[in-house]
Amino acid sequence: MSPFLRLAALLALAGAVVAAPAASDCTGTIASLDDVDDAVKCTTVVINSFTVPAGETFNLDLADGTTVNMEGDVTFAVKDWDGPLFQVSGKSITFNGNGHTFDGNGPSYWDGQGGNGGVTKPAPMMKIKISGTYSVLNSPERVYSVSNPAALTMTALTIDNSAGDAPNSKSDGQPAGHNTDGFDCSTTNLIIENSMIHNQDDCLAINKGSNIVFQNNTCIGGHGISVGSIDSDVTVSGIVIQNNNVQNNDQALRIKTKASSTDSTVTNITYSGNVGTGLRQFGVLIDQSYPDTLGTPGNGVKLSAVNFVGSTNTLTVNSGAQRVAVNCGSGSCTGTWNWSGLKVSGGTAGKITNFNGITGFTQ
Repeated sequence: MSPFLRLAALLALAGAVVAAPAASDCTGTIASLDDVDDAVKCTTVVINSFTVPAGETFNLDLADGTTVNMEGDVTFAVKDWDGPLFQVSGKSITFNGNGHTFDGNGPSYWDGQGGNGGVTKPAPMMKIKISGTYSVLNSPERVYSVSNPAALTMTALTIDNSAGDAPNSKSDGQPAGHNTDGFDCSTTNLIIENSMIHNQDDCLAINKGSNIVFQNNTCIGGHGISVGSIDSDVTVSGIVIQNNNVQNNDQALRIKTKASSTDSTVTNITYSGNVGTGLRQFGVLIDQSYPDTLGTPGNGVKLSAVNFVGSTNTLTVNSGAQRVAVNCGSGSCTGTWNWSGLKVSGGTAGKITNFNGITGFTQ
């Protein structure tokens, strides 16, 4: 597969916080950025194939109730700048990708360093500021930043950065793609489902928020499904991770909190029916020493009610990997965690530090 975001299904939104522009019951067609201002005055918008000029954002500020139909692929010309490449906002929006793609020309940026150095890469590629139901080759760095103002379902998306697995002339033998997170979420009332993510970083990263469901997705090649990294003054609650397939990732399921963080809470995280294979480092990793791995943990993030229940989560780790590692700060992991729905095979047992509240599971 080539590296891209395919918009295969749709985006349907409900309720925004800003006044929508006046709109007419007409159809507006976009074949260049020059068409956007007139097109968004209509409640039906058609996007044809075109190339977005380098250094410009394709920004859709849509009227209430707009339906968007992609009828061609959109490519973004290359420039070293901050981005984003695409931004969409509005309420009660239906966005039909119809199998077309947004191509961020990632290989032109990739240098194996992601956001840690090298050229400036547009990140995120896609800024989603709508509510409803949504479905998106080559992201320069992070793909989706999701901060929906009301309930949002993102479904049937393809994020294909598989070309970033290979090194290039700038990446010093390492995978050229780096920091290519699939979904970075700081939001509430979000469902991400039925999607395929092939990348070189977190498939999902929840930084703050509540009532988030990640289900029936396939994650290939990256760092697994993550809650975190958790910073200071953050609350995460009501997260459901279920029926996902995680292949050839560093770990399948991870919670990572920064060692320096204070006054944060992570609670009510539920895992059910997830399958992981070819896991390179861990099956499950819960670590309060980020950015270190299994370093000295902090205790400024209170972590509770992390449960593996319902359908069994079945994970298989590689021979040199650890099945489960839990690294809590002193007194910061609390309560009883039901892990009766977790089965991990392969590798070796990991260490559980500063916590004895896990029930129903042995390594």
